[in-house]
Amino acid sequence: MSEPYLFSVTNHVATFSVNDAPFNLMPVDYIDRLEEQLPDVLADDTIRALVFTAEGLANFSAGMNLRQIPEGIKRAGSPEAFFAQRHRVLTMIENGGKPAIATFFGYCLGAGLELPLACHFRIAASEGAKIGLPEMDLGSVPAWGGSARLPRVVGQAHALDMILRSRKIDGYEALKMGLVTEVVPIEQLKARAQALGEALAAQPRLAVRGVLDTIVGFESKSLAESIEDEKRAVRETLGSPDAQEGMMAFMEKRKPVFNHERGS
Repeated sequence: MSEPYLFSVTNHVATFSVNDAPFNLMPVDYIDRLEEQLPDVLADDTIRALVFTAEGLANFSAGMNLRQIPEGIKRAGSPEAFFAQRHRVLTMIENGGKPAIATFFGYCLGAGLELPLACHFRIAASEGAKIGLPEMDLGSVPAWGGSARLPRVVGQAHALDMILRSRKIDGYEALKMGLVTEVVPIEQLKARAQALGEALAAQPRLAVRGVLDTIVGFESKSLAESIEDEKRAVRETLGSPDAQEGMMAFMEKRKPVFNHERGS
């Protein structure tokens, strides 16, 4: 059996690529392996950004492999435990303190949208993307947090329209909704995700984490709580080697080089 995803690290950017082309269905083992590997990746200070993509150029992911659900529930012990594992993994991506980027191309359905919703940046191909949560067509509802995260990204009206009508959108409509930050030609998509990852990885590590901790999940926090998060980030970065480098670079009128103290 092939690996559920291919993993690589280039220039401080870790890439997870679904490995079941052309449809890139996410098998049960995909989440099992992510849950096992993500803690080490998130703890590694030399890895400073994540990219979630897929093999080939046909589809990011047509979703979870539905035929494996009975097997997955049996292994997990109950339906609740099975889906709780998926929520844990997506929460790790969302709250891991490292910027995560997802690529949309071809079918991005069900879990193929729900996992990217846990990422902080999403880039779509300018042609061929079909993005949606089609669970209504199966007599069900999104099960990986899609109906919770989608309205937080695109608003209630767009989320209800997409979910209740099982409507699929393309990259440009996703851009208008705010679901993606960029639309690029499909042949440039993966390179653009890598370039964005490298740009984010070059930013000061502690400051990036501080901003993510402050902004991610702000919907459930009061203004006062968010300000406390920001104050904590200020304390953690004040006087840090990166803060010193940033000030020195400003005074010397040059571009700062951050994360140097990590030897990376």
